[in-house]
Parts: sequence; structure tokens; C-alpha cells
Amino acid sequence: MVGILKDLSRKYFADPQAVYLAFLLVLGFSVVIFMGGMLLPVFAGLIIAFLLEEIVQLMQKYGARRNISVVIVFIGYLALFTFLFLSFIPLLFVQVGEFIQQLPAMAARGQQALLDLPDVYTFISEEQIARLIATISGEIGNLSQKAITQSISSLTSFVTLIVYLVLVPLLVFFFLKDKWLILSWFERFLPKKRTLMIKLWTEMDAQLGNYVKGKFWEVLIVGIACGIAFTIFGLQYAILLGALVGLSVIVPYVGAVVVTFPVVLVAYFQWGWSATFAYLVITYLIIQALDGTILVPVMFSEVVNLHPIAIIVAVLVFGGLWGFWGVFFAIPLATLVQALLRAWPRSGSVTSQA
Repeated sequence: MVGILKDLSRKYFADPQAVYLAFLLVLGFSVVIFMGGMLLPVFAGLIIAFLLEEIVQLMQKYGARRNISVVIVFIGYLALFTFLFLSFIPLLFVQVGEFIQQLPAMAARGQQALLDLPDVYTFISEEQIARLIATISGEIGNLSQKAITQSISSLTSFVTLIVYLVLVPLLVFFFLKDKWLILSWFERFLPKKRTLMIKLWTEMDAQLGNYVKGKFWEVLIVGIACGIAFTIFGLQYAILLGALVGLSVIVPYVGAVVVTFPVVLVAYFQWGWSATFAYLVITYLIIQALDGTILVPVMFSEVVNLHPIAIIVAVLVFGGLWGFWGVFFAIPLATLVQALLRAWPRSGSVTSQA
């Protein structure tokens, strides 16, 4: 065992840069795992600043000074954020409340539909339906208890949300304003010889930038398209369902499947098996197909192609570790692992370079 460890050490950690990079990776992952909840506003501020940085650089390209560009972009961000918070968010919460109020009626109608199944399909017995209804009722009861528990703890969450609403814009401003100062501070802790880190960072910067910007626009476009389509059809909770469909694209493959159920169920309880129901479902599937065949290839043309199995495993692993942010960054994190495996120096490459 000791000999195997020595061989692995000589092969993969002969280069001092590899040792230093491994230390930084372990330190970074440890900070995220054990302090991710506390640093959530910092991560949110970094992502928003990352998105706004491209606009700042575009303004600089046309001759504007960085400080002026940062102020203008930040004011635009605050205006957009305030507009969404005062107009879209309240409407979203109203529809959530209406949906919760309608759940008992939907459950009763669904129960009656299940009770009618044995009359239509003779191979389904009433005992099977009774067991299914009992199971569903138990699950609904558990969900109701969890909802009550969450509502009791929502006061603390509300106070935390207010704090975040103040902290995140401040962090965004300082990340934009003091970008080079922050980067130079971090450079003081890095070794002078860091070709491996530069190579890895260059590849990840392109991958991460393309992914975050592409995912942002994909969420926005799909959510707005579905919201408009649902509103045109007159579907109940159109804004809520449109937002859910938009957010579902964050989770590759799985999100689109999961969010289809509430869309179809709400449409069914509103219209039943009608032409309007069929047209809405077809429109929804067309939007999903356009997203997968046109929008995703355009938005993520520069992202390293990963096998679907690798993507699903990454979503499960990183989502289990870091929740929402792990799911959001599952693909770039998987890309990071792939880039590490490809760029990590080995004893053969070290010898040849010497």
C-alpha cells in the first residue's frame, strides 16, 4: 500500500505546481462545503458581477473609463432589480398563494378521477385505487406538515432575505469597482511559477463565462416564452409556471421532465381532455424542443461536450454537496474535473519538459 502511494505521488505530484494546485483545490472545496451557506451572498454577488463585467468591458472598449462604466452598469442593475422586485415578485407570490388554496380542490378532483378508473379499465381493481389514494394522501399530509414547518421558520428566512437584498448589491458594486485590486491581493498568495494554474484558469474562464451567461439567457428566454404562451392560452398561474419552466433548465434533462408534471396537471384540471389542453401541451413541447435543438447549441457552443451520464452524475454529486448552487454549476464543475484530468502534470511530462 505504501509503495502504491509512493508511485502515485511520484507520478502525479512530482511537479511542485501540482502540489500547490491540489492544496488550493482542497482548501476551496472545504470552504464551500463547510461555509457555503454563510457565503451564499458572496457567491450570488460574484455571479451577478461576472455577468455585468462583460457590459463594463464593452463600455471600456468604446472609450468610457472603468469607474464611470461601473457606476452606470450598477445603476442599471439596481433599476432592473427594483423593477422585478416591485412588480414581478409580488405577482409570483400571489399566484403561489392561489395555487396552494386550490390544491385541496385539485386533490379532490384527482381522487374522483382515480375512483372512476375501474369503470373504464377493468384490469384495475378498486383495492389498487384505494391503496394508491391512501399513499398519495399520506404524502400530501407529509408535505402539508413540512409546509407548516417552513412557514413557521419563514420569519427568520424573511429577515435573512432582507439582509441579502442589501448585501448582494453592495458586494456586486465592490466586486466590479475593485476587481483588479481583489485579483492582485489573491496573486500575492500564489507562487511565481504558475503555468499550470494559468492554463487551467484560462480554460475554465472561457468555459465558466460561456456557461453562466448562456444559462442566464436560457432561463430568461424559456421562462418568458412559456409565461407569454401560458398567458395567451389563459392558463391559471401562468407567471408561476413560466418561472418554474425557466428555472428548470438549470437542471439538465431532469428539470424539463419534472416541471412538465405541474404544467400538464394544472392544464388538465382547468380544461380536462379538451382541444385547448392539447394545444397548450403541444405549444409547451415545441418550446422545450426549440430550447434543446436551437437555443442550447447556440448558447453553449463553446462549452466542452460532456456525456449525458457525466452530466447527470455531476448534478447528483454537486447538487447533494451544495444544493442549488451545486446543481447550477454542475456542468462547469464537471468541466473543471475534466480539465484537471487533462492538464494535470505526470512524471513523464515533467521529465520531458526538463
